[in-house]
Amino acid sequence: MVAMAAAPRASAGSLKAQIFLLQAAIPKTLTEKSLIAFARRNAMKLLHETTEADVKTRKWKGDMVVVFNAPANDMEFQVLFYDIQDGPRRFVNDISMMVSDRTQKTYVQKFVLPRPAFKPNRQMEMVVTVRHAEVGRLKFGVLGQEIQRSGEVSFSDNER
Repeated sequence: MVAMAAAPRASAGSLKAQIFLLQAAIPKTLTEKSLIAFARRNAMKLLHETTEADVKTRKWKGDMVVVFNAPANDMEFQVLFYDIQDGPRRFVNDISMMVSDRTQKTYVQKFVLPRPAFKPNRQMEMVVTVRHAEVGRLKFGVLGQEIQRSGEVSFSDNER
């Protein structure tokens, strides 16, 4: 299952990005080419939340691999997250990624998507922008346990 997407077609030679979300540990000794192959093989379309914390404080964790078709030639690029479950995009959060080497084309970044900003069992879209121009996008889902409510209300003698 490959989770990648590119921005809508633009003129030839324009900057484009492929995005991969991973929840598998990335081996430390990979070359750039083998890192991209590993990302393609292990990309996730559905992210699973952590389960060690209370439901209200759970989060989705992983690694994001962004592969540009050419160097971004900028000192940073942005990753924007939108909730698209109910129709039009609703902005949720963003990550600004600083670039130390302008000639680099592949970037790996750890990410954490915390509750309550991110809600479980929703369809999301991630958009990569360089100089405010959209260069790549990826639709993905976040899976998790909903907060259970009992539906019961109790009143004490002091509240009457």
